[in-house]
Amino acid sequence: MHIEAITATDIAWQEQALCAQTGADFFFPEPGSSVREAKRICGLCAIRSTCLEYALIHDERFGVWGGLSEKERMQLRRAEENW
Repeated sequence: MHIEAITATDIAWQEQALCAQTGADFFFPEPGSSVREAKRICGLCAIRSTCLEYALIHDERFGVWGGLSEKERMQLRRAEENW
């Protein structure tokens, strides 16, 4: 079994993220709910690319990260694999 440790420096950027100031409800909505507001907030966030990179590296499967939904991140991964 492989367990990956996440250190405080790995997630220090999260303190600067706009989502940390707005709450998780927008970013982890109920299934079928809109992620429009989360994406709008991500679009204004200075560390959006860092967030997306983190989500892709750590295979985050739920919520909006770096302005992309679960489905969009999956499509991005598939496109990168086929490239």
